[in-house]
Amino acid sequence: MSTLYEDLMEGLNEILEAQKTGKKMKSTTLSIPEVHHYTNKEIRAIRNRTGMTQTIFAGFMGVSKKTVEAWERGKNHPTGPACRLLALIESDGIKQM
Repeated sequence: MSTLYEDLMEGLNEILEAQKTGKKMKSTTLSIPEVHHYTNKEIRAIRNRTGMTQTIFAGFMGVSKKTVEAWERGKNHPTGPACRLLALIESDGIKQM
């Protein structure tokens, strides 16, 4: 059988044993923040803080320069994954390059 199956079964058996014996189990709760939707001014400010040109920023984000231009003009808006990456840049503070 696969390792995944064995790992899952082991975990389920541990849970069943803990329920029978009243043993406390360690648990972790994760919360995922809502995706922030960035305005054109916020995007330009993030890019400017990094010191990147639109071309370099586009390469970093994995999009075309035209996409970055459209975002900064407010013509288009980044979607989920791009917004998550912008949030990481903003919170992690990728400094001026």
